[in-house]
Amino acid sequence: MANQLFARKSIDKLSADAFSEGAHSLKRTLGPVNLVALGVGAIIGTGIFVLTGSAAAEYTGPAIVLAFILAGIGCAFAGLCYAEFASMIPIAGSAYTYGYATLGEFVAWIIGWDLILEYLFGAATVAVGWSGYVVSFLRDFGVNIPPEWSNAVGIEMVYVAKTGAWTPITDQLTASLAADGVNIATLPHATGIFNLVAAIAIALVTILLVIGMSESAKFNNVAVIIKVGVVILFIMAGANWLFGHPDEAAANWTPFIPENKGGFGEYGWSGIVRAAGVIFFAYIGFDAVSTTAQEAKNPQRDMPIGILGSLVICTILYILVSGILTAMVHYSQLNVAEPIAVGIEKTGYRFLRDLIKIGAIAGLSSVMLVMLMSQPRIFYTMSKDGLLPPVFGRLHPRFKTPHVSTILTGSICAVVAGAFSVTELGHLVSIGTLLAFVIVCAGVWYLRVKEPDRVRPFRTPLVPLVPILGILVCVGMMAGLPIETWYRLLGWMAIGIAIYFFYGKKHSVIRKENNLE
Repeated sequence: MANQLFARKSIDKLSADAFSEGAHSLKRTLGPVNLVALGVGAIIGTGIFVLTGSAAAEYTGPAIVLAFILAGIGCAFAGLCYAEFASMIPIAGSAYTYGYATLGEFVAWIIGWDLILEYLFGAATVAVGWSGYVVSFLRDFGVNIPPEWSNAVGIEMVYVAKTGAWTPITDQLTASLAADGVNIATLPHATGIFNLVAAIAIALVTILLVIGMSESAKFNNVAVIIKVGVVILFIMAGANWLFGHPDEAAANWTPFIPENKGGFGEYGWSGIVRAAGVIFFAYIGFDAVSTTAQEAKNPQRDMPIGILGSLVICTILYILVSGILTAMVHYSQLNVAEPIAVGIEKTGYRFLRDLIKIGAIAGLSSVMLVMLMSQPRIFYTMSKDGLLPPVFGRLHPRFKTPHVSTILTGSICAVVAGAFSVTELGHLVSIGTLLAFVIVCAGVWYLRVKEPDRVRPFRTPLVPLVPILGILVCVGMMAGLPIETWYRLLGWMAIGIAIYFFYGKKHSVIRKENNLE
Protein backbone atom coordinates (compact mmCIF):
# COMPACT_ATOMS: atom_id res chain seq x y z
CA MET A 1 0.00 0.00 0.00
CA ALA A 2 2.81 2.42 0.91
CA ASN A 3 4.58 1.80 -2.39
CA GLN A 4 1.34 2.49 -4.24
CA LEU A 5 0.76 5.79 -2.46
CA PHE A 6 4.33 7.02 -2.77
CA ALA A 7 5.13 6.07 -6.38
CA ARG A 8 7.63 8.62 -7.72
CA LYS A 9 7.95 10.21 -11.13
CA SER A 10 11.20 9.78 -13.04
CA ILE A 11 13.19 13.01 -12.96
CA ASP A 12 14.82 12.06 -16.28
CA LYS A 13 11.41 11.63 -17.90
CA LEU A 14 10.21 14.91 -16.41
CA SER A 15 13.22 16.74 -17.86
CA ALA A 16 12.61 15.18 -21.27
CA ASP A 17 8.92 16.16 -21.16
CA ALA A 18 9.89 19.70 -20.19
CA PHE A 19 11.65 20.28 -23.49
CA SER A 20 9.21 18.41 -25.74
CA GLU A 21 7.47 20.48 -28.40
CA GLY A 22 4.11 19.95 -30.03
CA ALA A 23 0.48 20.97 -30.29
CA HIS A 24 -0.11 20.19 -26.62
CA SER A 25 2.95 22.05 -25.32
CA LEU A 26 3.06 25.48 -23.69
CA LYS A 27 4.86 28.20 -25.69
CA ARG A 28 8.39 29.23 -24.56
CA THR A 29 8.29 33.03 -24.56
CA LEU A 30 9.82 34.15 -21.22
CA GLY A 31 13.39 35.35 -20.61
CA PRO A 32 15.15 36.18 -17.30
CA VAL A 33 13.83 39.77 -17.22
CA ASN A 34 10.27 38.50 -17.72
CA LEU A 35 10.75 35.95 -14.94
CA VAL A 36 12.13 38.48 -12.45
CA ALA A 37 9.28 40.84 -13.39
CA LEU A 38 6.74 38.04 -12.88
CA GLY A 39 8.23 37.35 -9.44
CA VAL A 40 8.21 41.02 -8.45
CA GLY A 41 4.74 41.30 -9.97
CA ALA A 42 3.47 38.50 -7.74
CA ILE A 43 5.28 39.56 -4.57
CA ILE A 44 4.73 43.33 -4.36
CA GLY A 45 1.03 43.74 -3.80
CA THR A 46 -1.35 43.18 -0.91
CA GLY A 47 1.52 42.64 1.52
CA ILE A 48 3.10 46.03 1.05
CA PHE A 49 -0.01 48.02 0.13
CA VAL A 50 -2.50 46.54 2.63
CA LEU A 51 -1.18 44.01 5.19
CA THR A 52 1.76 46.15 6.36
CA GLY A 53 -0.64 48.53 8.06
CA SER A 54 -3.01 45.98 9.60
CA ALA A 55 -0.19 43.74 10.89
CA ALA A 56 1.60 46.70 12.50
CA ALA A 57 -1.63 47.92 14.12
CA GLU A 58 -2.76 44.53 15.42
CA TYR A 59 0.42 42.60 16.26
CA THR A 60 3.80 44.38 16.23
CA GLY A 61 3.80 48.14 16.20
CA PRO A 62 7.07 49.47 14.64
CA ALA A 63 8.58 45.99 15.05
CA ILE A 64 6.79 45.08 11.81
CA VAL A 65 10.29 45.54 10.35
CA LEU A 66 11.52 42.52 12.36
CA ALA A 67 8.50 40.48 11.21
CA PHE A 68 9.38 41.21 7.57
CA ILE A 69 13.00 40.18 8.21
CA LEU A 70 11.89 36.91 9.86
CA ALA A 71 9.48 36.13 7.00
CA GLY A 72 12.17 37.06 4.47
CA ILE A 73 14.67 34.67 6.07
CA GLY A 74 12.16 31.83 5.80
CA CYS A 75 11.54 32.69 2.16
CA ALA A 76 15.29 32.85 1.43
CA PHE A 77 15.76 29.26 2.65
CA ALA A 78 12.73 28.06 0.71
CA GLY A 79 13.73 30.11 -2.34
CA LEU A 80 17.13 28.41 -2.52
CA CYS A 81 15.41 25.02 -2.45
CA TYR A 82 12.91 26.09 -5.12
CA ALA A 83 15.76 27.31 -7.32
CA GLU A 84 17.48 23.91 -7.21
CA PHE A 85 14.29 22.07 -8.16
CA ALA A 86 13.25 24.59 -10.83
CA SER A 87 16.60 24.29 -12.62
CA MET A 88 16.66 20.50 -12.31
CA ILE A 89 12.98 19.85 -13.17
CA PRO A 90 11.97 22.81 -15.42
CA ILE A 91 8.33 21.86 -15.87
CA ALA A 92 5.00 23.48 -15.02
CA GLY A 93 3.66 22.33 -11.67
CA SER A 94 5.97 23.98 -9.16
CA ALA A 95 6.06 22.30 -5.73
CA TYR A 96 3.53 19.71 -6.90
CA THR A 97 5.93 18.36 -9.53
CA TYR A 98 8.91 18.52 -7.17
CA GLY A 99 7.00 16.54 -4.57
CA TYR A 100 5.99 13.94 -7.17
CA ALA A 101 9.63 13.42 -8.18
CA THR A 102 10.95 13.11 -4.62
CA LEU A 103 8.36 12.15 -2.03
CA GLY A 104 5.77 10.37 -4.19
CA GLU A 105 2.26 10.73 -5.58
CA PHE A 106 0.27 11.09 -2.36
CA VAL A 107 2.53 13.87 -1.07
CA ALA A 108 2.38 15.49 -4.52
CA TRP A 109 -1.41 15.48 -4.39
CA ILE A 110 -1.34 17.04 -0.92
CA ILE A 111 0.91 19.82 -2.24
CA GLY A 112 -1.17 20.34 -5.38
CA TRP A 113 -4.36 20.61 -3.36
CA ASP A 114 -2.57 22.85 -0.86
CA LEU A 115 -1.37 25.18 -3.64
CA ILE A 116 -4.99 26.04 -4.41
CA LEU A 117 -4.92 27.89 -1.09
CA GLU A 118 -1.89 29.85 -2.24
CA TYR A 119 -2.87 30.78 -5.77
CA LEU A 120 -6.67 30.74 -6.06
CA PHE A 121 -7.40 32.03 -2.55
CA GLY A 122 -4.34 34.29 -2.79
CA ALA A 123 -5.70 35.96 -5.92
CA ALA A 124 -9.02 36.43 -4.12
CA THR A 125 -7.25 38.08 -1.18
CA VAL A 126 -5.43 40.46 -3.50
CA ALA A 127 -8.67 41.31 -5.28
CA VAL A 128 -10.15 42.44 -1.95
CA GLY A 129 -7.16 44.75 -1.44
CA TRP A 130 -7.51 46.00 -5.04
CA SER A 131 -11.14 46.80 -4.31
CA GLY A 132 -10.19 48.93 -1.30
CA TYR A 133 -7.78 51.09 -3.32
CA VAL A 134 -10.14 51.44 -6.30
CA VAL A 135 -13.01 52.51 -4.06
CA SER A 136 -10.72 55.03 -2.30
CA PHE A 137 -9.39 56.33 -5.64
CA LEU A 138 -12.86 56.81 -7.09
CA ARG A 139 -14.05 58.48 -3.87
CA ASP A 140 -11.38 61.16 -4.35
CA PHE A 141 -13.16 62.10 -7.59
CA GLY A 142 -16.63 62.10 -6.09
CA VAL A 143 -17.61 58.60 -7.24
CA ASN A 144 -18.95 56.67 -4.26
CA ILE A 145 -19.49 52.93 -4.58
CA PRO A 146 -22.07 51.67 -2.05
CA PRO A 147 -20.24 49.97 0.85
CA GLU A 148 -22.64 47.03 0.66
CA TRP A 149 -21.18 46.15 -2.77
CA SER A 150 -17.52 46.75 -2.00
CA ASN A 151 -17.17 44.67 1.18
CA ALA A 152 -17.39 41.01 2.13
CA VAL A 153 -20.59 39.31 3.24
CA GLY A 154 -21.63 40.34 6.74
CA ILE A 155 -18.92 42.96 7.34
CA GLU A 156 -20.32 45.64 9.67
CA MET A 157 -19.18 49.20 8.84
CA VAL A 158 -19.70 52.78 9.96
CA TYR A 159 -19.19 56.02 8.09
CA VAL A 160 -16.39 58.07 9.68
CA ALA A 161 -16.70 61.73 8.70
CA LYS A 162 -13.08 62.47 9.68
CA THR A 163 -11.75 60.16 6.96
CA GLY A 164 -14.74 60.39 4.64
CA ALA A 165 -14.82 56.60 4.32
CA TRP A 166 -16.83 53.56 5.37
CA THR A 167 -14.69 51.65 7.87
CA PRO A 168 -15.11 48.12 9.33
CA ILE A 169 -16.06 48.17 13.01
CA THR A 170 -13.20 47.05 15.28
CA ASP A 171 -12.41 47.52 18.97
CA GLN A 172 -9.60 49.89 17.98
CA LEU A 173 -11.95 52.01 15.88
CA THR A 174 -14.52 52.15 18.67
CA ALA A 175 -11.87 53.23 21.19
CA SER A 176 -10.38 55.80 18.79
CA LEU A 177 -13.77 57.38 18.12
CA ALA A 178 -14.59 57.39 21.84
CA ALA A 179 -11.33 59.22 22.51
CA ASP A 180 -12.55 61.90 20.09
CA GLY A 181 -15.91 62.08 21.90
CA VAL A 182 -17.83 60.18 19.21
CA ASN A 183 -20.30 57.41 20.08
CA ILE A 184 -20.02 54.79 17.32
CA ALA A 185 -23.71 53.92 17.70
CA THR A 186 -24.67 57.39 16.42
CA LEU A 187 -22.82 56.97 13.09
CA PRO A 188 -24.38 55.67 9.84
CA HIS A 189 -24.07 51.87 9.61
CA ALA A 190 -23.94 49.45 6.67
CA THR A 191 -23.48 45.70 6.20
CA GLY A 192 -21.52 44.10 3.36
CA ILE A 193 -23.56 42.06 0.85
CA PHE A 194 -20.92 41.09 -1.74
CA ASN A 195 -17.67 42.68 -2.90
CA LEU A 196 -18.67 43.17 -6.52
CA VAL A 197 -15.63 45.36 -7.23
CA ALA A 198 -13.24 42.53 -6.31
CA ALA A 199 -15.21 40.00 -8.37
CA ILE A 200 -15.08 42.24 -11.46
CA ALA A 201 -11.29 42.59 -11.07
CA ILE A 202 -10.89 38.80 -11.14
CA ALA A 203 -13.12 38.52 -14.21
CA LEU A 204 -11.03 41.06 -16.17
CA VAL A 205 -7.73 39.35 -15.30
CA THR A 206 -9.17 35.95 -16.25
CA ILE A 207 -10.09 37.22 -19.72
CA LEU A 208 -6.55 38.56 -20.23
CA LEU A 209 -5.02 35.22 -19.20
CA VAL A 210 -7.19 33.26 -21.63
CA ILE A 211 -6.04 35.48 -24.52
CA GLY A 212 -2.38 34.58 -24.06
CA MET A 213 0.82 34.36 -22.02
CA SER A 214 2.78 36.89 -24.08
CA GLU A 215 0.05 39.52 -23.72
CA SER A 216 -0.22 38.81 -20.01
CA ALA A 217 3.55 39.14 -19.55
CA LYS A 218 3.58 42.52 -21.36
CA PHE A 219 0.76 43.80 -19.15
CA ASN A 220 2.60 42.55 -16.07
CA ASN A 221 5.85 44.25 -17.09
CA VAL A 222 4.10 47.62 -17.38
CA ALA A 223 2.29 47.11 -14.04
CA VAL A 224 5.56 46.17 -12.31
CA ILE A 225 7.33 49.28 -13.59
CA ILE A 226 4.47 51.48 -12.32
CA LYS A 227 4.23 49.94 -8.86
CA VAL A 228 7.97 49.67 -8.20
CA GLY A 229 8.27 53.32 -9.28
CA VAL A 230 5.51 54.29 -6.86
CA VAL A 231 7.08 52.32 -4.00
CA ILE A 232 10.41 54.09 -4.60
CA LEU A 233 8.59 57.46 -4.67
CA PHE A 234 7.03 56.63 -1.31
CA ILE A 235 10.42 55.70 0.15
CA MET A 236 11.95 58.97 -1.11
CA ALA A 237 9.06 61.13 0.12
CA GLY A 238 8.98 59.33 3.47
CA ALA A 239 12.74 59.61 3.96
CA ASN A 240 12.56 63.33 3.25
CA TRP A 241 9.81 63.71 5.87
CA LEU A 242 11.82 61.72 8.43
CA PHE A 243 14.85 63.98 8.06
CA GLY A 244 12.61 66.97 8.72
CA HIS A 245 10.72 65.45 11.67
CA PRO A 246 13.18 63.26 13.63
CA ASP A 247 11.49 63.85 17.01
CA GLU A 248 8.05 62.79 15.78
CA ALA A 249 9.55 59.76 14.04
CA ALA A 250 11.34 58.75 17.21
CA ALA A 251 8.10 59.10 19.19
CA ASN A 252 6.21 56.90 16.72
CA TRP A 253 8.95 54.27 16.99
CA THR A 254 8.87 54.30 20.81
CA PRO A 255 8.50 51.67 22.09
CA PHE A 256 9.85 49.79 19.07
CA ILE A 257 8.40 46.52 20.38
CA PRO A 258 5.15 47.36 22.26
CA GLU A 259 4.59 45.46 25.48
CA ASN A 260 2.60 42.24 25.19
CA LYS A 261 -1.01 42.62 26.34
CA GLY A 262 -1.28 39.20 27.88
CA GLY A 263 -2.16 36.96 24.94
CA PHE A 264 -0.08 35.27 22.27
CA GLY A 265 0.34 37.56 19.27
CA GLU A 266 -0.81 40.69 21.07
CA TYR A 267 2.41 42.66 20.57
CA GLY A 268 5.73 41.74 22.18
CA TRP A 269 7.90 39.01 20.62
CA SER A 270 4.94 36.68 20.11
CA GLY A 271 3.32 39.47 18.09
CA ILE A 272 6.37 39.54 15.81
CA VAL A 273 6.11 35.77 15.26
CA ARG A 274 2.39 35.98 14.51
CA ALA A 275 2.86 38.97 12.21
CA ALA A 276 5.61 37.11 10.34
CA GLY A 277 3.12 34.32 9.63
CA VAL A 278 0.46 36.81 8.54
CA ILE A 279 2.65 39.04 6.37
CA PHE A 280 4.31 35.97 4.92
CA PHE A 281 1.52 36.46 2.41
CA ALA A 282 3.51 39.49 1.28
CA TYR A 283 6.30 37.22 0.00
CA ILE A 284 4.10 34.77 -1.84
CA GLY A 285 4.91 35.00 -5.51
CA PHE A 286 8.56 34.11 -5.97
CA ASP A 287 7.52 30.45 -6.14
CA ALA A 288 4.92 31.31 -8.80
CA VAL A 289 7.87 31.87 -11.15
CA SER A 290 8.50 28.12 -11.05
CA THR A 291 5.03 27.39 -12.47
CA THR A 292 6.10 29.03 -15.76
CA ALA A 293 9.15 26.78 -16.25
CA GLN A 294 7.73 25.27 -19.46
CA GLU A 295 7.24 28.76 -20.88
CA ALA A 296 10.82 29.90 -20.12
CA LYS A 297 13.30 30.06 -23.03
CA ASN A 298 16.24 28.75 -20.97
CA PRO A 299 14.72 27.45 -17.70
CA GLN A 300 17.85 25.80 -16.29
CA ARG A 301 19.69 29.13 -16.27
CA ASP A 302 16.82 31.59 -15.89
CA MET A 303 14.56 30.01 -13.24
CA PRO A 304 17.03 30.55 -10.33
CA ILE A 305 17.56 34.13 -11.56
CA GLY A 306 13.82 34.78 -11.58
CA ILE A 307 13.14 33.21 -8.19
CA LEU A 308 16.07 34.59 -6.18
CA GLY A 309 16.31 37.93 -8.01
CA SER A 310 12.69 38.86 -7.34
CA LEU A 311 12.95 37.74 -3.71
CA VAL A 312 16.01 39.93 -3.00
CA ILE A 313 14.51 43.03 -4.65
CA CYS A 314 11.22 42.76 -2.77
CA THR A 315 12.75 42.03 0.65
CA ILE A 316 14.79 45.26 0.50
CA LEU A 317 11.74 47.29 -0.53
CA TYR A 318 9.55 45.76 2.21
CA ILE A 319 11.99 46.57 5.00
CA LEU A 320 12.35 50.17 3.83
CA VAL A 321 8.61 50.77 3.37
CA SER A 322 7.53 49.21 6.67
CA GLY A 323 10.17 51.08 8.64
CA ILE A 324 9.40 54.45 7.07
CA LEU A 325 5.62 54.02 7.30
CA THR A 326 5.60 53.22 11.03
CA ALA A 327 7.96 56.12 11.71
CA MET A 328 5.69 58.55 9.84
CA VAL A 329 2.33 57.38 11.21
CA HIS A 330 1.66 55.86 14.64
CA TYR A 331 0.94 52.17 14.18
CA SER A 332 -2.47 52.44 15.88
CA GLN A 333 -3.72 54.49 12.91
CA LEU A 334 -2.65 52.03 10.19
CA ASN A 335 -5.43 49.43 10.30
CA VAL A 336 -7.01 50.81 7.13
CA ALA A 337 -7.50 49.61 3.55
CA GLU A 338 -4.86 51.95 2.13
CA PRO A 339 -2.05 52.49 4.71
CA ILE A 340 0.50 53.68 2.13
CA ALA A 341 -1.88 56.43 1.07
CA VAL A 342 -2.25 57.42 4.75
CA GLY A 343 1.53 57.73 4.94
CA ILE A 344 1.67 59.97 1.89
CA GLU A 345 -0.98 62.24 3.45
CA LYS A 346 1.41 62.74 6.37
CA THR A 347 4.22 63.95 4.10
CA GLY A 348 2.12 66.80 2.77
CA TYR A 349 2.81 65.75 -0.82
CA ARG A 350 -0.87 65.58 -1.69
CA PHE A 351 -0.14 65.32 -5.40
CA LEU A 352 1.43 61.92 -4.70
CA ARG A 353 -1.73 60.58 -3.05
CA ASP A 354 -3.50 59.63 -6.26
CA LEU A 355 -0.24 58.44 -7.79
CA ILE A 356 0.28 56.06 -4.87
CA LYS A 357 -3.22 54.69 -5.30
CA ILE A 358 -2.69 54.22 -9.04
CA GLY A 359 0.53 52.36 -8.27
CA ALA A 360 -1.24 50.18 -5.72
CA ILE A 361 -4.02 49.38 -8.19
CA ALA A 362 -1.47 48.50 -10.88
CA GLY A 363 0.57 46.49 -8.38
CA LEU A 364 -2.36 44.49 -7.11
CA SER A 365 -3.50 43.87 -10.69
CA SER A 366 -0.17 42.25 -11.54
CA VAL A 367 -0.33 40.05 -8.42
CA MET A 368 -3.78 38.81 -9.40
CA LEU A 369 -2.45 38.16 -12.88
CA VAL A 370 0.47 36.01 -11.74
CA MET A 371 -1.55 34.05 -9.19
CA LEU A 372 -4.41 33.35 -11.58
CA MET A 373 -1.81 32.40 -14.20
CA SER A 374 -0.17 29.93 -11.80
CA GLN A 375 -3.19 28.00 -10.53
CA PRO A 376 -4.42 26.70 -13.94
CA ARG A 377 -0.88 25.50 -14.72
CA ILE A 378 -0.92 23.42 -11.54
CA PHE A 379 -4.28 21.97 -12.64
CA TYR A 380 -2.87 21.44 -16.15
CA THR A 381 0.00 19.33 -14.80
CA MET A 382 -2.20 17.39 -12.37
CA SER A 383 -4.61 16.60 -15.22
CA LYS A 384 -1.77 15.27 -17.38
CA ASP A 385 -0.91 12.95 -14.47
CA GLY A 386 -4.49 11.67 -14.33
CA LEU A 387 -5.14 13.07 -10.84
CA LEU A 388 -7.74 15.52 -12.21
CA PRO A 389 -10.20 15.07 -15.12
CA PRO A 390 -8.79 15.58 -18.68
CA VAL A 391 -10.75 18.82 -19.14
CA PHE A 392 -8.21 20.60 -16.89
CA GLY A 393 -5.44 19.74 -19.37
CA ARG A 394 -7.06 21.20 -22.47
CA LEU A 395 -5.25 24.03 -24.28
CA HIS A 396 -6.99 26.65 -26.40
CA PRO A 397 -6.37 25.76 -30.08
CA ARG A 398 -5.33 29.33 -30.93
CA PHE A 399 -3.97 30.90 -27.76
CA LYS A 400 -2.24 27.74 -26.38
CA THR A 401 -3.40 28.57 -22.86
CA PRO A 402 -5.19 26.22 -20.42
CA HIS A 403 -8.42 28.12 -21.02
CA VAL A 404 -10.92 25.76 -19.35
CA SER A 405 -9.05 25.61 -16.04
CA THR A 406 -8.32 29.35 -16.25
CA ILE A 407 -12.03 30.18 -16.62
CA LEU A 408 -13.00 27.73 -13.86
CA THR A 409 -10.33 29.11 -11.53
CA GLY A 410 -11.37 32.69 -12.27
CA SER A 411 -15.06 31.95 -11.67
CA ILE A 412 -14.47 30.34 -8.27
CA CYS A 413 -11.98 33.02 -7.32
CA ALA A 414 -14.46 35.81 -8.15
CA VAL A 415 -17.06 34.29 -5.81
CA VAL A 416 -14.51 33.82 -3.00
CA ALA A 417 -13.18 37.39 -3.45
CA GLY A 418 -16.67 38.79 -3.19
CA ALA A 419 -17.67 36.80 -0.13
CA PHE A 420 -14.67 36.89 2.25
CA SER A 421 -12.48 39.49 3.96
CA VAL A 422 -8.72 40.05 3.57
CA THR A 423 -7.99 38.75 7.09
CA GLU A 424 -9.90 35.48 6.68
CA LEU A 425 -8.37 34.75 3.29
CA GLY A 426 -4.87 35.99 4.13
CA HIS A 427 -4.38 33.63 7.08
CA LEU A 428 -5.51 30.62 5.06
CA VAL A 429 -3.23 31.52 2.14
CA SER A 430 -0.23 31.95 4.44
CA ILE A 431 -0.60 28.59 6.18
CA GLY A 432 -1.15 26.78 2.88
CA THR A 433 1.93 28.32 1.31
CA LEU A 434 4.10 27.66 4.36
CA LEU A 435 3.12 23.99 4.25
CA ALA A 436 4.15 23.80 0.57
CA PHE A 437 7.50 25.42 1.41
CA VAL A 438 8.14 22.89 4.19
CA ILE A 439 7.59 20.00 1.76
CA VAL A 440 9.84 21.56 -0.91
CA CYS A 441 12.67 22.01 1.61
CA ALA A 442 12.22 18.41 2.76
CA GLY A 443 12.26 17.26 -0.87
CA VAL A 444 15.63 18.87 -1.62
CA TRP A 445 17.16 17.28 1.48
CA TYR A 446 15.67 13.87 0.66
CA LEU A 447 16.85 13.90 -2.96
CA ARG A 448 20.40 14.91 -1.99
CA VAL A 449 20.53 11.77 0.16
CA LYS A 450 18.70 9.55 -2.33
CA GLU A 451 20.43 10.72 -5.54
CA PRO A 452 23.57 12.67 -4.57
CA ASP A 453 25.21 12.37 -8.01
CA ARG A 454 22.32 13.77 -10.05
CA VAL A 455 23.18 16.80 -12.22
CA ARG A 456 21.92 20.01 -10.61
CA PRO A 457 22.36 23.21 -12.71
CA PHE A 458 21.76 25.19 -9.50
CA ARG A 459 22.73 23.71 -6.13
CA THR A 460 21.23 24.84 -2.84
CA PRO A 461 24.20 25.68 -0.57
CA LEU A 462 24.84 24.10 2.85
CA VAL A 463 22.50 21.11 2.53
CA PRO A 464 21.06 19.86 4.84
CA LEU A 465 21.43 23.02 6.97
CA VAL A 466 19.48 25.32 4.61
CA PRO A 467 16.51 22.93 4.12
CA ILE A 468 16.36 22.22 7.87
CA LEU A 469 16.37 25.93 8.72
CA GLY A 470 13.73 26.52 6.05
CA ILE A 471 11.52 23.84 7.59
CA LEU A 472 12.00 25.18 11.14
CA VAL A 473 11.32 28.83 10.26
CA CYS A 474 8.24 27.98 8.16
CA VAL A 475 6.81 25.63 10.82
CA GLY A 476 7.45 28.35 13.42
CA MET A 477 5.48 30.89 11.39
CA MET A 478 2.67 28.35 10.89
CA ALA A 479 2.56 27.85 14.67
CA GLY A 480 2.12 31.58 15.13
CA LEU A 481 -1.11 31.70 13.12
CA PRO A 482 -4.52 31.57 14.89
CA ILE A 483 -5.86 28.11 15.77
CA GLU A 484 -8.94 28.72 13.60
CA THR A 485 -6.64 28.84 10.57
CA TRP A 486 -5.29 25.39 11.45
CA TYR A 487 -8.83 24.01 11.66
CA ARG A 488 -9.60 25.41 8.21
CA LEU A 489 -6.39 23.92 6.81
CA LEU A 490 -7.22 20.49 8.23
CA GLY A 491 -10.74 20.70 6.83
CA TRP A 492 -9.42 21.69 3.41
CA MET A 493 -6.89 18.84 3.44
CA ALA A 494 -9.58 16.33 4.42
CA ILE A 495 -11.61 17.32 1.36
CA GLY A 496 -8.53 16.99 -0.85
CA ILE A 497 -7.61 13.55 0.48
CA ALA A 498 -11.17 12.33 -0.14
CA ILE A 499 -10.99 13.51 -3.78
CA TYR A 500 -7.65 11.74 -4.24
CA PHE A 501 -8.95 8.39 -3.04
CA PHE A 502 -12.25 8.64 -4.92
CA TYR A 503 -10.81 9.94 -8.24
CA GLY A 504 -7.06 10.62 -8.46
CA LYS A 505 -5.87 7.25 -7.16
CA LYS A 506 -8.05 5.39 -9.68
CA HIS A 507 -6.99 7.47 -12.71
CA SER A 508 -3.30 8.04 -11.91
CA VAL A 509 -1.15 7.66 -15.04
CA ILE A 510 1.96 6.60 -13.14
CA ARG A 511 0.05 3.95 -11.20
CA LYS A 512 -1.23 2.47 -14.46
CA GLU A 513 2.26 2.56 -16.01
CA ASN A 514 3.71 0.79 -12.96
CA ASN A 515 0.76 -1.64 -12.61
CA LEU A 516 -0.04 -0.36 -9.14
CA GLU A 517 -3.81 -0.77 -9.50
